[in-house]
Amino acid sequence: MEKKEDQFQTKIFAVKTTTGQEKNVARLLSAKIEMEKIPIKSILVPDTLKGYVFIEADGPHLIEEAIAGVRHVRSRIPGLVSFNEIERYIVRKPVIEDLGEDDVVEITGGPFKGMRAKITRIDKSKGEVTLELLEATFTLPITVHSDYVKLIEKGKRSEE
Repeated sequence: MEKKEDQFQTKIFAVKTTTGQEKNVARLLSAKIEMEKIPIKSILVPDTLKGYVFIEADGPHLIEEAIAGVRHVRSRIPGLVSFNEIERYIVRKPVIEDLGEDDVVEITGGPFKGMRAKITRIDKSKGEVTLELLEATFTLPITVHSDYVKLIEKGKRSEE
């Protein structure tokens, strides 16, 4: 079963870009590839990895041709990138997996949007977290879906 990766014949290359300009680089590359009919198969811009764009093509010479003269492209990283290395950027992991009790989060939706809170309880089966608002004058526990929180700071459990 080691030949599984060979059956796809995917060659993925990494291109270093200016941080924050990954989507612009992808748009510029896409336009250039379309105009000059360069046989590039795909372009991947992961949200979680800043400063890199992944391009699928049959060889490095095609990548060099595509990125030549494109703004905000720094360089092509030598060698191939395996699909296993990129898979973590494609498969989305639920937010609740990264959360723990005593973590500080920001609420991203609902009536408490923008407020910071501390997690007091996690219900993974329902995908919900119970929070105590840090900016409220009195402690009021609220329960929200884990998709509506963004991790700001990990809790300090080691002090106990």
